[in-house]
Amino acid sequence: MVDKDKEKLNLKNSSNDQSTGSQKMNTVDYLVAFSGLAKNYCIGIVDMVNSTKISAEMNEFEWCRYYEIFLNSMAKILPRFGGKVIKNQGDSLLYYFPESSRATQFALTSCIESAFAMKEEHEKINEILKNEKLPKMNYRISLDYGKVVIMNSNNSSTPDLIGPPVNMCTKINHIAETNGIVIGGDFYQNVKHIKDYRYSQRNGFSIGLKYSYPVYQITRC
Repeated sequence: MVDKDKEKLNLKNSSNDQSTGSQKMNTVDYLVAFSGLAKNYCIGIVDMVNSTKISAEMNEFEWCRYYEIFLNSMAKILPRFGGKVIKNQGDSLLYYFPESSRATQFALTSCIESAFAMKEEHEKINEILKNEKLPKMNYRISLDYGKVVIMNSNNSSTPDLIGPPVNMCTKINHIAETNGIVIGGDFYQNVKHIKDYRYSQRNGFSIGLKYSYPVYQITRC
């Protein structure tokens, strides 16, 4: 009986060792590397409004189609303005503009015009949804500008961007009106001289410091 107990204990320990080894291997399977190259870019996020609540009332096929229409419609707009998708985050799309590192008026205007193109796509998207008997959709768009670092992972061929403008762009998105556009204070400083747009300051976003981060709603003149 003692030998059998020892045998069971050895098998249990062996199983635990294999499990631990598997966990270690899975941890190593995902690795990231920062390029160390920092650049200033315009970052954008377009995020659906109340998508969780709306999709909860759909079946799997319907909500998959719902997200597909949104993400594909937004992604198709970006190349026209030099934008590139970084990743989708379920009900939102994160993107950036490589040429914005030059901070020329043309490059920065292209960033803004992409947001207006997304906004103007709203009616067309809802027409598609109506034809497919799916609920109406609304979304918000936010843009900001600043220094980011490129991050690569070993399980993706698409680079990611890490830095304050990415975080801030996410946080200020909810300040935008439904189907509206907001920009962060750093981006505003780069585009405020462009006379084609009207900038209205919104309630700032608190970043835990003495002053809040300024946010501006942008519309055409």
